[in-house]
Amino acid sequence: MTATPGLGNPQLASPDLLRSVFRQHAAGVAVITAQGCRPVGFTATSLTSVSAEPPVISFGVGLGSSSWPVLAESEHVGVHILGEHQQELAATFARSGAERFGAPTRWYEGPHGVPVLEGVLAWLVCRVVARVPAGDHRIVLAEAVVGDPSGAGRPLLYHQGRFNALRD
Repeated sequence: MTATPGLGNPQLASPDLLRSVFRQHAAGVAVITAQGCRPVGFTATSLTSVSAEPPVISFGVGLGSSSWPVLAESEHVGVHILGEHQQELAATFARSGAERFGAPTRWYEGPHGVPVLEGVLAWLVCRVVARVPAGDHRIVLAEAVVGDPSGAGRPLLYHQGRFNALRD
């Protein structure tokens, strides 16, 4: 590989390169939840709107995630858009081994038995339509069934390995 003027210092693709590149990408922060024999959930920055008609979203989940066994079987999932005031909630759902649904997390059983988090900017309950293999992850495609976009505040972002807020 040769250096090209204006392109900096190119590196061969690797997991470290991918992580370094995506640290430069600011992403919205969501929490995905599901109900099995116990509620599960994790923080996701891979949430994407896929289709408006029908209303389909996607997100990635690692096969090693403690949430994956439940998500692999769940018919419905909860998708929660976090506000800038919810950095601690995002950190709780990102932390391995954390008691995610204990105090101070506020939640209730929503439509289709899905755990719905209180105080978020917006939420959806979605029906899982596909789980697509993607390396050590699965891309989950899910169709929105019901939701509420009326939360107040500004979105929480993830950038450079930290939770951040929008600046004007």
